[in-house]
Amino acid sequence: MSPASEQVVTVEGRSIKLTNLGKVLYPATGTTKGEVLDYYVRVGEVLLPHLRQRPATRKRWPDGVGDDARRGTVFFAKDLGAGTPDWVQRRTIRHRDHDNDYPVVDDLATLTWLAQLAALEIHVPQWRFAADGTPRNPDRLVLDLDPGEGVTLADCAEIARQAREILQGIGHDPVPVTSGSKGIHLYAPLDGDLTPEQATTLARELALALEAEQPDRVISSMKRSERDGKVFLDWSQNNGNKTTISPYSLRGRVHPTVAAPRTWAELDDPDLRQLEYPEVLARLETEGDLLAPLLGAGGPAADRLSTYRSMRDAQRTPEPVPASPPAPRPTADGEPTFVIQEHHARALHYDFRLEHEGVLVSWAVPKAPPTDPKVNHLAVQTEDHPLEYGTFEGSIPRGEYGGGAVSIWDAGTYRLHKWRDGKEVIVTCSGRPGGGLGGVRKFALIHTGGPGRAARNWLMHLMATDPEDLDPATTAAEPAGPAPAVDVADAAVDASAPATTPAEETPAGEEPPRPAGRRRAAPPPQESGFPARVEPMLAQLTAVGAFGPAEGWAFEMKWDGVRVLAYLAEGRVELRSRRGRDDTAAYADVADALTAVPARSAVLDGEVVVLDADGKPSFGLLQARINLTRAADIRRLSATHPAQLMLFDVLELDGQSLLEVGYDERRAVLEALVPPGTSTRLQVPPVFDGDLDAAMATSEAFGLEGVVAKRRSSRYVPGGRGDAWRKIKHSKSQEVVVGGWRPGQGRRSGGIGSLLMGVPTEDGLHYVGRVGSGLGDRELDELRAALTPLARPTSPFSDVPREDARDASWVEPVLVAEVTYGELTGPGRMRHPVWKGIRPDKGPDEVVWELPGR
Repeated sequence: MSPASEQVVTVEGRSIKLTNLGKVLYPATGTTKGEVLDYYVRVGEVLLPHLRQRPATRKRWPDGVGDDARRGTVFFAKDLGAGTPDWVQRRTIRHRDHDNDYPVVDDLATLTWLAQLAALEIHVPQWRFAADGTPRNPDRLVLDLDPGEGVTLADCAEIARQAREILQGIGHDPVPVTSGSKGIHLYAPLDGDLTPEQATTLARELALALEAEQPDRVISSMKRSERDGKVFLDWSQNNGNKTTISPYSLRGRVHPTVAAPRTWAELDDPDLRQLEYPEVLARLETEGDLLAPLLGAGGPAADRLSTYRSMRDAQRTPEPVPASPPAPRPTADGEPTFVIQEHHARALHYDFRLEHEGVLVSWAVPKAPPTDPKVNHLAVQTEDHPLEYGTFEGSIPRGEYGGGAVSIWDAGTYRLHKWRDGKEVIVTCSGRPGGGLGGVRKFALIHTGGPGRAARNWLMHLMATDPEDLDPATTAAEPAGPAPAVDVADAAVDASAPATTPAEETPAGEEPPRPAGRRRAAPPPQESGFPARVEPMLAQLTAVGAFGPAEGWAFEMKWDGVRVLAYLAEGRVELRSRRGRDDTAAYADVADALTAVPARSAVLDGEVVVLDADGKPSFGLLQARINLTRAADIRRLSATHPAQLMLFDVLELDGQSLLEVGYDERRAVLEALVPPGTSTRLQVPPVFDGDLDAAMATSEAFGLEGVVAKRRSSRYVPGGRGDAWRKIKHSKSQEVVVGGWRPGQGRRSGGIGSLLMGVPTEDGLHYVGRVGSGLGDRELDELRAALTPLARPTSPFSDVPREDARDASWVEPVLVAEVTYGELTGPGRMRHPVWKGIRPDKGPDEVVWELPGR
């Protein structure tokens, strides 16, 4: 590879920009980024088959691995970032509160792109994806032999030979791999009959057997404290959620070592050591891939049409039934084809099929493609069909799968805008003259994210067609209005009667597919026909320096306001605080503005703010409105302190729950539902794509608190505070509970001088200091009136110092406030706290330390 510092190369038809080729990534050996790229290109032929159709987790060292005295910064990357090229193949894995898009490294271009990102290590599980994106059973068993303190690699080799004897005795002959780190991996082929749980059990039983034979040399326990002087036999790598360094991957160690397959004869060498990448390349020239026997494991791979063929008998149906897997073929004029077939099965429906990766990816649409952008239609994904089906018309015999008449409603070619497997597809279809579409139409298919059979449910939305796709001579007038809504009739009838479910989608004895459900049992419906209440999802505090790379994240501004959930029902609005309090009257100006949202029903999430003269959110100005109850006061303050609602999420729309839908899809629905100009009191603020620095700089320029980072794949988890949403602040702020006050001096004599604050902990209410700065005379008078009824004789704090308790008046710890401060002292006391205001939207049980890692 050229030593130039930057160049654009073409790999398998893909253009990839390579940068900083002369940067040293391994200081101990002087190995550069260019040499790392060269290694992965040269080893790709043997590495790629072991990565094929496995989700790849990467460990990146963009600044190098460091030397013996300093380890480089490493980023552990699972989700793909916003800047990932469209041609990188990806698959989605569902986690507890979010989805991650993982790259599938099946080609040299993707491998080169990862190396360009300094992804030195590639980790994969023991299973592969099937053609439809579902995980298959593992095709290999892995045992990780890790040396404890005082144990050599040769000691690991001896235990590996004993493990081989046991595996051979049950029909599994393993291949050893020196891991490139400290130990040895043993890979044994599996035939695909074992589930991950069964494979894990098998590995664990083997580890326990070796431990029983040599308890002084082998340990299978996960406790690190017990591993000194022993070989730890890690059986857990076979868990479906675990990954192992891929064979032939580099390691992020001081030297550029590799997870290298070895011969059993080599393991007899008492001076056995890890191999570096030049040695591995040289060995491949003479020995080839020692792990090649594993590549036949798992049985014959299922092709994209295996499900289709299993449901049809070519002797009994006129449908095309290919006998072999589909072969790639060039598309006509470079554009893929689509077909919409009218299907008179048990119930009339329309099959929408798109040519993609050698097959027709198919959806059954009960009501035909939508013609109104305000009404979405349900689309149920079916099995992939062969390309030959694009011209099929005829009658499928009764009793056969999908029995009934099939005719072509429209057909043509389409322009692809976006294809995210299992998430989102956007295409512009150019139909034929006189076809059912009436010309050119742009559609978005958005997955609803439901579990089980509901995982096949999508929403089909009609979008405004791009001007360059329109042909005035053949295209009907464009539909107006972007506001998408779920067709409630679709969802309702689909769940209740077979007549509205595509016949070919409901095998005998099964329930028809139902719309996506919630992650948790829904609360009781609200009165007056409003949607069921939802607890708001919460974010955890993260320090800027601990955030890592901004891959797969969207960044929103953190607004200095009050969180509300807005419930809409047929032109009526109800606003609920984070604690469920009805704030509709308090923010009547916002509630009135929400009646302009074109939805039959909806649940929206946002933050009420009041802007100052410079257009910046001011919590102080908002304080004037928070506790108002008299209608006259609310009207007066609405004019002098107008509120705005910053909307950032949509949880339900026209009876369809969106809790299971990923962030990107919910955001697209929200932006279409509340476009700019809907109301001066409503905003959907912009999102920064994968650029934390720019988002933080913008936040600081506007005088905001910071940024909220949200995983693009994250689902909405009511009441959850997980890793999927993170808040990053410019300065230190903390919610506190007021537990007492001290009298004032001078002009504050006779009243409150400062408030005593605490943060609830397991040991009680921890005292964090006194605050007086930032409190005006009016606020002090209001606080005195609020705290007087809460008086109590004893301190509510667990550790208040004597000097602060000397002349204090104690109160029940129920009032929540927010302060900013400089630093925390050793005992956890605040330096220079400044009052921000009361937080009536929160209770004492919701107050936690706003410190990363605390």
